[in-house]
Amino acid sequence: MSNDAATATMAVDGPQQEPSAHGLGASLPAADARAKTEGTFPYASDLWAEGLLWAAILRSPHPHARIVSVDTTAATEMPGVRAVVTHADVPGDPAYGRTVADRPVFATDLVRHHGEAIAAVAADHPDTARLAAAAIAVEYEVLDPVTDPEKAFAAEPLHPDGNLIRHIPLRYGDPDATGDVVVEGLYRIGRQDPAPIGAEAGLAVPRPDGGVEIYTASTDPHTDRDLAAACFGLAPEQVKVVVTGVPGATGDRDDPGFQIPLGLLALRTGCPVKLAATREESFLGHAHRHPTLLRYRHHADAEGRLVKVEAQILLDAGAYADASSESLAAAVAFACGPYVVPHAFIEGWAVRTNNPPSGHVRGEGAMQVCAAYETQMDKLAAKLGLEPTDIRMRNVLATGDLLPTGQTVTCPAPVAELLTAVRDFPLPSLPKDAPEDDWLLPGGPEGAGEPGAVRRGVGYALGMVHMLGAEGTDEVSTATVKVQDGVATVICAAVDTGQGFATLARQIVQETLGIDEVHVASVDTDQPPAGPATHGRHTWVSGGAVERAAKMVRTQLLQPLAHKFGMSTELLQITDGKITSYDGVLSTTVTEAMDGKELWATAQCRPHPTEPLDDAGQGDAFVGLAFCAIRAVVDVDIELGSVRVVEMAVAQDVGRILNPAQLATRIEAGVTQGVGAALTENLRTARGMIRHPDFTGYALPTSLDAPDIRIVKLLEERDVVAPFGAKAASAVPVVTSPAAVASAVRAATGRPVNRLPIRPQAAVAVPNAT
Repeated sequence: MSNDAATATMAVDGPQQEPSAHGLGASLPAADARAKTEGTFPYASDLWAEGLLWAAILRSPHPHARIVSVDTTAATEMPGVRAVVTHADVPGDPAYGRTVADRPVFATDLVRHHGEAIAAVAADHPDTARLAAAAIAVEYEVLDPVTDPEKAFAAEPLHPDGNLIRHIPLRYGDPDATGDVVVEGLYRIGRQDPAPIGAEAGLAVPRPDGGVEIYTASTDPHTDRDLAAACFGLAPEQVKVVVTGVPGATGDRDDPGFQIPLGLLALRTGCPVKLAATREESFLGHAHRHPTLLRYRHHADAEGRLVKVEAQILLDAGAYADASSESLAAAVAFACGPYVVPHAFIEGWAVRTNNPPSGHVRGEGAMQVCAAYETQMDKLAAKLGLEPTDIRMRNVLATGDLLPTGQTVTCPAPVAELLTAVRDFPLPSLPKDAPEDDWLLPGGPEGAGEPGAVRRGVGYALGMVHMLGAEGTDEVSTATVKVQDGVATVICAAVDTGQGFATLARQIVQETLGIDEVHVASVDTDQPPAGPATHGRHTWVSGGAVERAAKMVRTQLLQPLAHKFGMSTELLQITDGKITSYDGVLSTTVTEAMDGKELWATAQCRPHPTEPLDDAGQGDAFVGLAFCAIRAVVDVDIELGSVRVVEMAVAQDVGRILNPAQLATRIEAGVTQGVGAALTENLRTARGMIRHPDFTGYALPTSLDAPDIRIVKLLEERDVVAPFGAKAASAVPVVTSPAAVASAVRAATGRPVNRLPIRPQAAVAVPNAT
């Protein structure tokens, strides 16, 4: 980011105060930052144990096939091979799943997607394990795959539960309502891969009691433990999941499909077993963003105010249910966007196909519909002769308005202020038509384009996401804070996947107890559960639990002093390690007040409950909402169709800034991920087969592709029901930025741009377009 952009990052509305050197509001660096930058941080792939064996998984080369036979003889007899396991060797539940137990540990009679696990091998060398897996003879009867989600409704059932995972019909208002102006559109969103910086890896170690310990980069260790224990035929307390260093996660770490075979091999051999997936195996094994087909019809009056939105949303879940029900709920609930819509009729479906599995990826469901409803808003603006920002401003949501689900927006919803901020922010200067500025051309300095073919476009988008779980999810988290000898320790099973929870926990304790040295314990399932690391929920529920525990310790610390001096604890304050009274009579250090004692407290945080959407798509299904406005500026070579994102101006309501540097980084990363979804990221398949499961065929945006990201406004309007008043930060820019880029490309080319990622042929301008 440029120096100007860095300055813009700090342009924050709301009450401001000088942050302390530590505590909330300070840009406290992550404790593991130095180790990660120096390459000494221990990730799961770095683990080692005495007597280690190596695992490899045999995966199906077909997206749909009947398994006639599996012969493991050649693999078993290979020197160095210690065990081979198939579905017949799973002692407990043969299948698992977070919502529906429909995904087998190993395929039994049917293969339902390319890359599905068939068997696993443990051997004394990784090459031996892979050779043995390849030596397993599987006879397949290849079947025609169901790859078109629209055809899944009438296709033969791919699973005993059928192909339909969930249907949500949302009914809100008058179905006969019509507007003066109607626009329609058909939209397709591609399959984005979470593309973790480190492929899946783990180590399973058998225990003397017949149980097993699994060391892995899990983002939801207690759920992973419970699912694995059920498949192992063990009690949950016989399985321990220890979270190792997580190399970044945007949902991809939620699949136990790598962990369960690992544990089975450790239990079978009685030896530690390690699995380090290749990049190809990572692409084949973990879940991706749901490819989505969307049909929309918007009605508006002559002044541009929305009257009715009709939509059909079809999520391709791939072979198994995974998180599709939750993703569909978000897609249907947010199908109209952050706009006031008096009448809405939405049909949403999630269906099984023989395509790669879909699951949790940041902004699931919300990102897909944002790209569609924002295109519709641009169409309405063009048809009515309005500016894109004007039609949005006439319809924006505010606190007290109703969602189409019938839920009242009770949290801050400053959508109009966010849109105004990006609209009024100065536009970047136009590139100079000079040889030294060739790098400004779409395609870079070696690109084939000519400056005269480049057109600039400006586009806008508004996005929204929900925080925490939805539809009745119990969002409890537990934390313990211990203090002894001037050092505090936080014990909480909230996994830091890169969102900065460990840093936040340190800041909370520093501010509450005035103790500078705070350690956050590593996570395992011997600790009380804290839930998954999704939707920015750990800032809310786990941060809230840490704060409550720290305040309880604070009370234990201050009560003896308050009693001694005849005052209440509220009249004492802790600042920079010193305890003082309001009148200055008492002044001592925290260390002196501790007097060698150990203080500790355990607390829980549980937000107010939600409810499932009913048969009409109505219900208070969400705890909180976060909003974002983005203005994209792009340069498009209208002859070649190449696109360069020049600048992304971002305004976001964040509730409260807890760590300025960390917040800016999260927003910038989210925008960049969204730009990838808009322009390059699409895991392509041919009849269910992943065509290029590697980073050669899957084009991630690099640092050279990242645009200049200007964080022009961070609106601090605290959500009173959230601990600290803060909101989730990283998902909503992921949701909003693809729609903004598409809007800008439309403005530059005059083309409709109804598919993401944007293909070059869609960015070639129509004649006379400006």
